Amino acid sequence: MKVVILAGGKGTRISEESKSRPKPMVEIGGRPILWHIMRQYAAFGFEEFIVCCGYKGHMIKEYFVNYYQHNSQIEFHLRDEKQKVLTPSPETWKVTLVDTGLETLTAGRILKIKDYIGEEPFLLTYGDGVSDVDICKLIQFHKECGKTVTISTTQPEGRFGALRLDESKSLVTGFKEKARKDQPWVNIGFMVMEPSVFPYLGDGSTMLEAEPFERLAADGEMAAYRHEGFWSPMDNIHDRDYLEKLWNAGDAPWGVEPSLE
Repeated sequence: MKVVILAGGKGTRISEESKSRPKPMVEIGGRPILWHIMRQYAAFGFEEFIVCCGYKGHMIKEYFVNYYQHNSQIEFHLRDEKQKVLTPSPETWKVTLVDTGLETLTAGRILKIKDYIGEEPFLLTYGDGVSDVDICKLIQFHKECGKTVTISTTQPEGRFGALRLDESKSLVTGFKEKARKDQPWVNIGFMVMEPSVFPYLGDGSTMLEAEPFERLAADGEMAAYRHEGFWSPMDNIHDRDYLEKLWNAGDAPWGVEPSLE
């Protein structure tokens, strides 16, 4: 099953970084977040990727063009202009990089890689969020539900404590600690899609999360896989710093190898 990664947006909410590089290339622990996402899928045995490029997509292409040299031990003989690979890169991924346009919306980006998918189910996620979703359990859930699309959902960690106010809304009567169970369920990516999803995308002129998802939901063709583990987007510099801190401390949940149950 191929993994499609949406990596073409401009990342305006993290403009401090995205002015110089595409958001999926913003680094955590010296590696692009795109690499972290791909590594999670590969840990579950999914190593064939289709990356939907757009904004500064040439930087993603250059990263993979030079990936072998940057991630291997190489011996150079300058006089003879020869090189010898001492320890090759451990990744055995197949990566297809597709230019899906600068201004293309998410539904359109998926339409543009249709020919690379073929008539088979595929995995889809965003290029700016990490999680410890169990991909194999997600796929099994999708098969059991028998729907066109399954999205992973979670209740994100509450970022703000809530106040209790009186009826006039002018007197504080108490405080309520932030809690995940008080948060709404949100789409975190890590989706499974059947090829029957393509007619729902229309002409690709909308966001995937707008009309296509609304139509799928109205037709009863969208399932929700509930994930109660770790998930974090990288929407801004604070998110990036938070993920960097977890990685550097050796406490990154998305970096844990999958269970062998």
